[in-house]
Amino acid sequence: MKLPIGLSNFREIIEGGYDFIDKSLFIQDVLNDTQVILITRPRRFGKTLNLSILKYFFSMEEGEANKILFKGLKISQAKPDILRHQSKYPVILLSFKDIKDTNFNVVYQKTNELIIRLYDEFSYLQESSLLSEQQKEFIKIILNRKANQAQLESALQVLTHCLSKHHGVNPIILIDEYDTPIQQGRMYGYYDEIIRFFRNVLGMALKDNPYLFKAVLTGILRVSKESLFSDLNNLEVYPLMRSEYSAYFGFTEDEVGALLRKAALLDYAAAIKHWYNGYQIGETVIYNPWSIINCIKQKGELQPYWVNTSDNSLIKDLLIHSSADFKTQFELLLQDIPIETVIDDHLVFQYLNSNEVAIWTLFLMAGYLRIVKQRRTEQGLFCIVAIPNREVRSLYRRIIETWLSDGRALNWYNQFLEELLSGNVPRAQKYLNDILLQVVSVHDIAREPEAFYHGLMLGLTASIYNEYEIKSNRESGFGFYDIMIIPKDIKKLGIVIELKVSDEGQLEKTAQAALKQITDKQYTSELSSRGVKSTLLIGIAFSGKRLHIEFQRI
Repeated sequence: MKLPIGLSNFREIIEGGYDFIDKSLFIQDVLNDTQVILITRPRRFGKTLNLSILKYFFSMEEGEANKILFKGLKISQAKPDILRHQSKYPVILLSFKDIKDTNFNVVYQKTNELIIRLYDEFSYLQESSLLSEQQKEFIKIILNRKANQAQLESALQVLTHCLSKHHGVNPIILIDEYDTPIQQGRMYGYYDEIIRFFRNVLGMALKDNPYLFKAVLTGILRVSKESLFSDLNNLEVYPLMRSEYSAYFGFTEDEVGALLRKAALLDYAAAIKHWYNGYQIGETVIYNPWSIINCIKQKGELQPYWVNTSDNSLIKDLLIHSSADFKTQFELLLQDIPIETVIDDHLVFQYLNSNEVAIWTLFLMAGYLRIVKQRRTEQGLFCIVAIPNREVRSLYRRIIETWLSDGRALNWYNQFLEELLSGNVPRAQKYLNDILLQVVSVHDIAREPEAFYHGLMLGLTASIYNEYEIKSNRESGFGFYDIMIIPKDIKKLGIVIELKVSDEGQLEKTAQAALKQITDKQYTSELSSRGVKSTLLIGIAFSGKRLHIEFQRI
């Protein structure tokens, strides 16, 4: 197979003879939709390629040559009212994927350069007899890098007017990764500046523009309409929660099956589904396309291909610094227990640090969670969400490991798990002491100590789910234990952990009480019913950065 890994240019893929999943009916749905549409999907789900498909279908530049690219594709069988649009429009294509920096002024300059390159593609307009001298002068100002901010903000609108006058037909605007500069603004403290700037750039080009035929924008997140698309009444937004365009971004089960059959990898189908499936848009089950094609290229080797294509810094930051309540909810997800949360489909970036609804929304939109079920009420959109697949789970495990090791080598972390799971509690306590002393902040502990220590212990065991089942706050015997580690191999050691917060002078006494609670409440009954032969009972008392452990093996 010839797989187009890293390629997003439609012409290059077709002329290069690469294997191609035909998504060309996307064109038909776009034509039948409203004037301006925004489609949000996780990164590397085919957004750039789909915009490239639109460009080569609609563009009048090299029109006849472009028509050959679509020969034999599904769109070639469309009705005449669709095909009449082929090769008929000037197309403005912009990608903001590289418009990012820690400084607004740099982002502004990069946007300026992007507009200059765009105008250079249409430099022939300077010779047009249909344009006014003022319009030609404006083009010259842009190309000579003399545009002020007001002129730069109106550049897209002016270009549509010039193209419409010259060609006698309104152009199409395609914008990829429109939200990248806005994400950067949120991360580096210039959110308000970048929002004001792009509100003018996009608003002038898309709102009530009589020289625009159609516009399609893609990105990862929907930015609040009030903050960016104010009064843009001709805009329709399609996030993951809506079923429209569901099959065009990512691979469907049938498409994955066809690829695996061609690659002679059908025997790997179940494992590949476990690793890369899990997304659902409307009624359509979607696989992560980047991971699928890389997995096929590597002959079925299962690796976190998608999560390794980004530093995931925003996800890490939000997860590590989230509240105790958020971490408690997240612990359920790590145990494969879906949770219900409100999802805000009008995400406002500046509230990410203080608004947990915004954080859950970001995790969902960016592909780090999946929708199991949704319901819309007067109070908002409620979604039951879960971790989509093993690949994303591996990212969460690495984030937790990084947090716990504070950037140090993970050798101590692995040794802690080895000692704990083998029943060597004194050695395990040594490593747990190191964690508290080296990694844990007294500010973290002070807020909600019981929830913090509980989350800490769950985080420490997050990477062992392949061989163990981790349960938290479940009923067993005559009460609810804190943490239970259930081996999938019943010959291995089962573990019950009870956690308590104590005054420093009462650590030993409190740990003994925790251990006694396990036996008095018969928390081990679930392990016994599973047939586990040997069980380790652990009572832990915490006080700030100090702890004491009492244990018993039965």
